[in-house]
Amino acid sequence: MDPRKIIPIFAILLIIPFAYQQANAQYSAGGVNLDGDWYVGESLEIGDYFKYKMCYVDYKDCTDFVMSMWVNDKRTYGTEEKWIIQVMVEDGNKIIKGEMHVGDVAPEPTGGSDNISPYRGAYKSSIVWLSAYATKEIGDLTGKGPKEFSAASWGKIANIGGEQILPTAIETINTPADTFDTVLIQWKTGGVKSQVWIVDEFPFPVKAKTYVHVSSGVPPVAYEFELLDYDYYVTSDPFAQIESTESKQAAMGCPSNYDKVAINETTNSYSVIIDLKYGPPNPLPGCDIEWFINFMRTVNPTEFVNEVHYDIWIVDDNGDLIRSIAGDEGRQKLFTTSGQVYRTTVVEEEAGNAKFVIMVYGFGPEMIAPSGEDTGYIMFDVNIAGEKPKEIQTFGSDSINIPDWVKNNAGWWANDQIDDAAFVTSLQWLINNGIMEIPDTVQGSSTGTSTIPNWIKNNAEWWADGQIDDKAFVTGIQWLISNGVLKIS
Repeated sequence: MDPRKIIPIFAILLIIPFAYQQANAQYSAGGVNLDGDWYVGESLEIGDYFKYKMCYVDYKDCTDFVMSMWVNDKRTYGTEEKWIIQVMVEDGNKIIKGEMHVGDVAPEPTGGSDNISPYRGAYKSSIVWLSAYATKEIGDLTGKGPKEFSAASWGKIANIGGEQILPTAIETINTPADTFDTVLIQWKTGGVKSQVWIVDEFPFPVKAKTYVHVSSGVPPVAYEFELLDYDYYVTSDPFAQIESTESKQAAMGCPSNYDKVAINETTNSYSVIIDLKYGPPNPLPGCDIEWFINFMRTVNPTEFVNEVHYDIWIVDDNGDLIRSIAGDEGRQKLFTTSGQVYRTTVVEEEAGNAKFVIMVYGFGPEMIAPSGEDTGYIMFDVNIAGEKPKEIQTFGSDSINIPDWVKNNAGWWANDQIDDAAFVTSLQWLINNGIMEIPDTVQGSSTGTSTIPNWIKNNAEWWADGQIDDKAFVTGIQWLISNGVLKIS
C-alpha cells in the first residue's frame, strides 16, 4: 500500500462506526506491490503441457485424481477460436483419455469427448474458476478482462454475504513441478480463507485450496489442486503409448447392459441402513462394478444420513482385510456429504466368490474423525465371473434424439419449478411416444422408491445450460430406467 494513503485511511476509520469498518475492511485489504496484470489462460500456447493433482467437491466428495492436459491445436468455430486439449486422467486405478475444447477469451470447457465429462466439470470449477473474474481482454464489457495485481479487489463472490476476491501477498511457494514466485488470491468462506496462487505469464494457477460457503459448521473443501509437472513446445502426444482402461475393458468384453443386485440391510451396530445396488451381478476381473449406495436413517428409512465416513472393503473368509477402495485411491476413508453415493471400481479379484463389506466408520464433518460409536458394516458375496455373461433384454434404440425444447423441462426441474414426479412422467411420455430416443438401456423392475440421486438433477441443470452434451444427460435417464424409477412400455 502507498504510505501516503495510510494517514487518510486511518483518519476515516476513526470516524466510521466499528461494525461498518468490519463489514467493509475487505475492500481496502487487497492489492500487492507488483506491476502488471493476469487472466486465466494468459500466455497459453500450442504445445503446452500441464499435470495437476486435484479434487472437486461434486466429484466423489473431493476424491483426488490426476489430470494431465496437452494443448495440441487451436481451431476456429464460426467466429470463436477454441483450444483443443488432449486429456488423460488417472483416477484411482483407472486411466481415462479424451479431448476437451476450451474457449480463447476464457479457457472454460465448451465441449469434447463424453468420457471425461465429470473431469471437465471439475476443471471448470477449480483450475479455471477465476475466469469468472479475470479473462482475456474483450473490449468494453464491464467487469471482464485482465485483473491488475495492485487492484484492491478482483470482484465479489456471488452468494449472499459473499466476500471480496483479493490479491493479498507475494509468496514463493514450492510445488512438485517447480518453485514459483506467486501472487496469493484469497477470500473468506464461512470464516476460513480460500486461497489460490497464480504466476504472472503462466496460464493457470499453480496451487489452490478453497472451501464451500456454509452458514454454520465446518466448511468442506470445495476444490484443491497442485501443479505436478509442466512443459512447453511438446510436439507429439504424450499419452499416445498409454492404454486407457476403457479400451482395455472393451477388448476384454466387459458387459455394458446388465441387471443390478439390490441389498437393503442395517449395519451390525444398527447405526444406519445401507440401501445398496451394484452391477453387473457377476462382474469380470478387470471390469467395472457400479455402486449405488444410499445411507438411510434407522429411525426413518426414507431420510438420508448426511456426512458419512465409509469404505468398501474386500475381505477373506475370516473377515480380514485384503484391500479397500479408499486405499486404492490413496485415502484413509471415503466420505459422502449427502449420504448418496455413485462410484465405479475395477475388479481386481480372480474368478470365484469374493466377500465385500460396506464399512461405516461414523458420521460428521469430513475433516473431523468420527467418534467410532456408530461404526458398523454389512457383508455380502459377489460372484466374480470367469467369462463374459450373456447380454440381457434391453430397451432403446441405436441413437440419441432429444427435442431442443426438452431442455426447458430439465431447467425447470433443476430449479424446482416442477417436481420429480412431473419430470419423470414427462420423460416417460416422450420416450413411449417415440418423441425422445435413447440408446439401449436395461429396463429395471420397480424398487418401490422414487428417490432420484442429486447427480442426475445436476446433470439436468448442466445440460439445460449447455455445459454437457446429450449423451451425458442421457446417462441419468438410463439410470432412472434401469432402476425402475422410470417405467417404459
